[in-house]
Amino acid sequence: MLCVGETMAVFTPAEAGPAEEVRTWVRGIGGAESNVACALAALGVGVGWVSAVGDDPFGRAVVSSVAAAGVDVSRVRVDPTRPTGLYVKETGKAGSAMRYYRAGSAASALGPEVVDLLDLDGVRAVHLTGITAALSPSCLALVHALLDHPGVTTSFDVNWRPALWGPAGPDVLRGLAAKADIVLVGDDEAEALWGVAEPAAVREVLPEPGTLVVKQGAAGATVLEAGAAPVFEPALAVDVVEPVGAGDAFAAGYLAAHLAGEPAARRLRSGHLAAAGALCTLSDVAVPLPPADVARLLAADATTWAAARVSAAGVR
Repeated sequence: MLCVGETMAVFTPAEAGPAEEVRTWVRGIGGAESNVACALAALGVGVGWVSAVGDDPFGRAVVSSVAAAGVDVSRVRVDPTRPTGLYVKETGKAGSAMRYYRAGSAASALGPEVVDLLDLDGVRAVHLTGITAALSPSCLALVHALLDHPGVTTSFDVNWRPALWGPAGPDVLRGLAAKADIVLVGDDEAEALWGVAEPAAVREVLPEPGTLVVKQGAAGATVLEAGAAPVFEPALAVDVVEPVGAGDAFAAGYLAAHLAGEPAARRLRSGHLAAAGALCTLSDVAVPLPPADVARLLAADATTWAAARVSAAGVR
């Protein structure tokens, strides 16, 4: 599988207090598509990440970190003239304030010519997000080219970022999602974009994809597939440390189960379990739950699933 999109250096406060008073920061990495790739690798899926970074220390750190997670980075381009993007994160349980410094980044210069350099014949699926499409006209053309490529299964996470889009965003994202085989979208995103939130109403907006996954926050998620009844699976109870990256982890868990041929309910549970691992860490990249707990909860009855609780200390 391939995941295509920008990853940046991330700086997170290493001490308490307002960001303007913080003197010590921890450098990590963050990017929706590489988050998914790293989580897929942790789940045992063979995966590569396609992007561009600057010829700078941050770019080298990004590539090294993604590679260390078990992801194939051989298709990453090093741009000698443009920098690696970065962002600063102010963390909190209710969400995080993000300050991005990515204009003119190496990844924003990616374009449809990238497709010609990829050997997609042996690739089972390509994962994309609406973030990449928003970075530049050339990146939007790249996303269209991959979604249009014949014979490749595509997944598309809408990942609505209003700060990146102008007024055309809702229409552009609907058009991109319509081309994908698998679409993931939060009910809050669908409400903001198209004025609908209920899974059935979102399906009316997006009738084209074979599989539509509507994420419903702490309530759970619903799969709607052509010719099948909707399937809802409640989310796990989680003691949240920080929410950034949970959606990417959910996508990875869901896609790993999809590639394994699992039924809809198990795909959703796999997504919830992976998301729980992200919710319990300050890192953007999910920390997988213990395999024994994952196996137990995947097979659990509804009562046992509902009674489970995940925290940084473990599963109980």
